[in-house]
Amino acid sequence: MKIAIAGSGAMGSRFGFMLHQAGNDVILIDKWDAHIKAIQENGLTVNYNGTEKVINIPIYRPDEVKEKVDVIFMFTKAMFLGSMLEEIQPIIKEDTQVVCLLNGIGHETVMKQYVSLENMLIGVTIWTAGLTGPGKIELEGTGSTEIQNFKPGGEEKAKEIVKILKDAGLNGIYSEDVKFSIWRKACVNGALNATCTLLDATLGEMFETDQAISITKNIVNEFVQVAEKQEVQLDFEDTVEYIIKTSHELGHHYPSMHQDLMQHNRLTEIDYINGAVARLAEEYGLKAPTNALITELIHAKEQILNAK
Repeated sequence: MKIAIAGSGAMGSRFGFMLHQAGNDVILIDKWDAHIKAIQENGLTVNYNGTEKVINIPIYRPDEVKEKVDVIFMFTKAMFLGSMLEEIQPIIKEDTQVVCLLNGIGHETVMKQYVSLENMLIGVTIWTAGLTGPGKIELEGTGSTEIQNFKPGGEEKAKEIVKILKDAGLNGIYSEDVKFSIWRKACVNGALNATCTLLDATLGEMFETDQAISITKNIVNEFVQVAEKQEVQLDFEDTVEYIIKTSHELGHHYPSMHQDLMQHNRLTEIDYINGAVARLAEEYGLKAPTNALITELIHAKEQILNAK
């Protein structure tokens, strides 16, 4: 199985590493020159549950990849999904399966412009990963990866990819309702990512504050209302409990948005998480003031830090 990871930051590198370790033929695709150079010259350095490993794995810029691949896992930042898909069009053949595992909501709208519906898979992963420098990632804990074919009739191919993920230790799951899981993860990210970024705090530090539960409930309430309009039923109490549980299990972890903005001075995916809920709420005639304010605050923080 020839596999490409399009967007090989922290999470993309995690998947590339684990799929490579399982014996798959894997290539990484990225645009960060320092990251590419480090991996090409020194390999990918992985701190895996406290043990350091170095693997030699090919990495290319999007315009350098010419070989046919069977499966592409998309791990770009949400705002770069379209540009990446456009640049890698030469390797997306009529039978290439493209799996979108990005944070946020609504990526299928972009995917449809570049990938046939028969070859589209959408999903969600709750693994974590940290990028500690060019060519260096830190991995710990456990997680799962849930996917579903976008168009009915693609179940068999989707389940083949699920098996590949299982064999690589990525705990693949075939979903009958991945849209629910995508919305639930987006809600978790909406409650944790931006708040920890604004507070410059880990998940645990955030939930040690007296305000954490109140803030979380306000965010979740707006997500629940908008999700219902999207025919997704998120249970308010269950979702709040799940977020609290996540914060306890990963208390020392800085979420990906904090890693992007505070640690690497990069633009965030806020418009595809809290911003998406605020935008959809307005379209549906609802109000989402908490998510709208959080989105504005993150954009202000990006400008203050001159994020790129």
